Amino acid sequence: MSEQNPYQAPTAKVEVPLETGQLGEPRGVPAGRGFSWFGEGFDLFKRNPWIWILNVIIFFVILMLLGLIPIISLVSNLLGPVFIGGFMLGCRALDEGNELEVSHVFAGFQKNTGKLVGLGALNLLLTILLVVITFAVMFGVAGMDMTSLETGAAANDPQMGMGLLLTILVMTLLFIPLIMLFWFAPVILVLHDEVGIIDAMKLSFRGCLKNILPFLLYGILGFVLSIIATIPLGLGWLVLMPVVIAANYASYKDIYLGEADAG
Repeated sequence: MSEQNPYQAPTAKVEVPLETGQLGEPRGVPAGRGFSWFGEGFDLFKRNPWIWILNVIIFFVILMLLGLIPIISLVSNLLGPVFIGGFMLGCRALDEGNELEVSHVFAGFQKNTGKLVGLGALNLLLTILLVVITFAVMFGVAGMDMTSLETGAAANDPQMGMGLLLTILVMTLLFIPLIMLFWFAPVILVLHDEVGIIDAMKLSFRGCLKNILPFLLYGILGFVLSIIATIPLGLGWLVLMPVVIAANYASYKDIYLGEADAG
């Protein structure tokens, strides 16, 4: 009978539990969590609704002002992740029992700003590339032209109609992975200093890929809520937008931190 070497490394895999707030490999969650994220997002919204609404108004006004200047409007694409990062910091503050403040709109300019701007730049470049590919399919493979689109001839020509469907299919297949790459990247970058841009994008993609069913339900419910929010002159977006932002934070906690409750 051989004696076990006390200095030998254990052969069994040892699972080390994550500490609170420690970023882990994304996990798959039950499909129903796609609905629950909205509920948890609404819970964060209820804790300070008026500041949430004010922050969203400030954000919309900034985007509108940037959009008025043709070249400067590109800046909104670069700064989008910065503002999202600020909102995520606000969500964490609420989650930890602190107050949401107006300053959280600009909090992303004080933490990991360079990474967030870099993420926005990558998003812009990839979006432009995918748009170019989409137009190449539309005017090259599908055989469409601007005249047919302007006159509506594509709707009456079966061949052009098939080309239009092909273009929509290609655009969908290209842009869904792009969304997956950037969905969680801002919150990961702003809350985890040790993670780089590319690693954040990879984590975001894997997190979405492992949770296709929850995100499908999340998207269906989000679509229904967006219609409801748009009916009263779009005023419902003053509530829905904060809830969606907070739901993103709730899903990040659920998938990456293993915490199923945002509050």
